[in-house]
Amino acid sequence: MDAELVRSWVEGWVVSRGAAPPVVEPWGFTVDVGLSGHITRHVLADADEPLVRKITETATAPGTWLKVFLPPGIVAPWVAPGWRFDDDGFLMTAPLRPTVAETPDGYQVRSWTRGGVTRLLVLTLDGAFAARGQVAVPGPGRTAVFDQIETSVDHRRKGLGSLVMRTLANVAAEAGSSAAVLGATDEGRALYEFLGWRTHGPLTGLVRDRPGI
Repeated sequence: MDAELVRSWVEGWVVSRGAAPPVVEPWGFTVDVGLSGHITRHVLADADEPLVRKITETATAPGTWLKVFLPPGIVAPWVAPGWRFDDDGFLMTAPLRPTVAETPDGYQVRSWTRGGVTRLLVLTLDGAFAARGQVAVPGPGRTAVFDQIETSVDHRRKGLGSLVMRTLANVAAEAGSSAAVLGATDEGRALYEFLGWRTHGPLTGLVRDRPGI
């Protein structure tokens, strides 16, 4: 995986999540997240078997996460006991340009910006949750990071995912970003590809479980 692309994703992700600044490691980055189920994450920009074995054997605190840019089937034989795989993921990018983002009938959009992060909330007219997403712009001219894109099961296939992505793209472009990156789930990948995003490779996540799990 391209090292600068990984750096851009990590730097924007920590802004999006309010995590600690990333610590540069010989193999990638360490980030303190500070949540009970996600205390720290290690992002391996260029993982191989000895490195994955070493980190999964030595990082034993529950709530430690590991992100590698290899398929789960390749990584699985290298992982020490006590870790489980997260859902399949992919690292994706897209150029940013102004686009039309129309709100479907029956919905309303709210947004707010704080600390370099713009959050978008799509509600029904009576205030029920329908969709959401957020974008972090670490600075002028920097790569924007899209994050936490979600559409309620009851409101899918109504154009809300496209609305969220296009609106956030406009926000990031207006802030000076010309490119964006995100970590996509397998479920969300089809939408992003439809909107012109490109898949660069797998993004495999592992989490250290509590002893005995």
